[in-house]
Amino acid sequence: MSIRRCWNIVQLFEVLEYVEFVYANTDKQFQCIPGTSTDPTTHRTDYHPDIFVKRVQLTTANSGQSQDKYLVILAEKDGLDQLTAVLLPSEMAFLHQGIGREVTNFFFPRAEGCVFVRLLKPDADPIAAAENARLAGNEFLRDLRQYKIESVCIRNICTENYALAFAEGLALGSYQFLKYYTQTEKKEKPLREITVEGAPESGVAELNTLLDAVFLTRDLVNEPQSHFNAIHLAEAVEAAGKEYGFEVEILEKEKIESLKMGGILAVNRASSVPPRFCILEWKPENPKNGKPVVLVGKGVVYDTGGLSLKPTDGMDYMKCDMAGAAAVVGMMAAAARNQLPVHLVGLIPATDNQIGERAMAPGDVIRMYSGATVEVLNTDAEGRLILADALHYAKKYDPELVLDLATLTGAAVRALGTQVICYMGTAPEPVKRALEKSGWATYERLVELPLWKEFGDELKSNIADLKNIGSGNAGMITAGKFLEHFASEYPWLHLDIAGPAYLRTANGYRTKDGTGVGVRLLYDFLKKQYPQ
Repeated sequence: MSIRRCWNIVQLFEVLEYVEFVYANTDKQFQCIPGTSTDPTTHRTDYHPDIFVKRVQLTTANSGQSQDKYLVILAEKDGLDQLTAVLLPSEMAFLHQGIGREVTNFFFPRAEGCVFVRLLKPDADPIAAAENARLAGNEFLRDLRQYKIESVCIRNICTENYALAFAEGLALGSYQFLKYYTQTEKKEKPLREITVEGAPESGVAELNTLLDAVFLTRDLVNEPQSHFNAIHLAEAVEAAGKEYGFEVEILEKEKIESLKMGGILAVNRASSVPPRFCILEWKPENPKNGKPVVLVGKGVVYDTGGLSLKPTDGMDYMKCDMAGAAAVVGMMAAAARNQLPVHLVGLIPATDNQIGERAMAPGDVIRMYSGATVEVLNTDAEGRLILADALHYAKKYDPELVLDLATLTGAAVRALGTQVICYMGTAPEPVKRALEKSGWATYERLVELPLWKEFGDELKSNIADLKNIGSGNAGMITAGKFLEHFASEYPWLHLDIAGPAYLRTANGYRTKDGTGVGVRLLYDFLKKQYPQ
């Protein structure tokens, strides 16, 4: 190494120390923004959930009896005669004329309010039809914003009733994260209430809770690193437990050290904020499963890559590297509020991955919670290190099934893009097929990748039990093979959500930034696996 190179490294650490000093001594500037406050000397925090956005709520009414003056009618070309009870003859004539020109969206003003007609494209596949309805609901948001409509009623006259799916897409697309704007009221979308005619109250209540859980997950992912560290995440978990009704235990650094969770401690080594290990539990009185299902979520609240430093364009959205943890919180919230008859345990290892003179370095060997030794060849492959400790911890529950969710690899995004969750694991084939079926039902779709033993050969180390990275090819599979080493004593599935968890641009009702992926998928899967 040249003298010039050494001098640059020294300068780098001096700058890092200065930045850390300034950050600690200017903490009061962050306290002026509603949401969080931090005492840098004690690491005690006070995290407050987003209280600025009024969430859209769904309600129900008897068919044809809603008093809402803004009505949207879902129709098909073959059933237009039913519209004569609502539309004037001249409006029906205009409707038929528009349909002849392939128009599908219509607006009819009234002295008070208006009537919208949306023609849904019929589809023999109910999965595709439901997704088309969700997308149509999201598109309908533009009209509601244009006319500043705060409440709307949905009436279905289609052969199949997709009003709830339409409402779901409408509600999911309405999400906003406005916590750090100074003039929130200028940014807020007006929609507050969606009434679905003829929908069962139980179905509407269940969907409301599921939407709240997705919004909670999106909120957690969208929190900036400056206001949301590992301790904030743990406190958000505690707050969610109190709000939704599940139990929470937080292990602090001293306990993590006593357990010798070497993966978490190694990743946390350069951080000024200590790690947390969150244990969430929902146990109904008469669960359908004899052994718990364990959900593990990667909780890296910010990932610089460590000394294997990320480029700028790969770091600017790394606040999302805890999307797996957020999905576990959202899933637990939905299960508890909706009284899902499934015993669930959630495990969230939480830390950031920083750079500094104490940072884990490429070439280091660390001892994991399981006792296995790992040669760390890339500090940006840190998520698998903290997940490995959590997966080994899951053994204590003798679980029926373990699912981990993580924004784990860029390879998953390069291979499958942002539309698909890549998954792999050792669970029985019926479980895998059921999960895939739920993926289609919620349109949080999955593709299974192989876990052949040859991929494990790439993780062989000359000086330790295994390496934390493979050759670079099929990186999402070698990451899964690494995790498999620590999940060998129970049925297990690994979901790499790196692609769909965080979007640079909105994709239908999957809003820009955090999408909340995983919550609707797991809820549908567990509900069907363990029916009432």
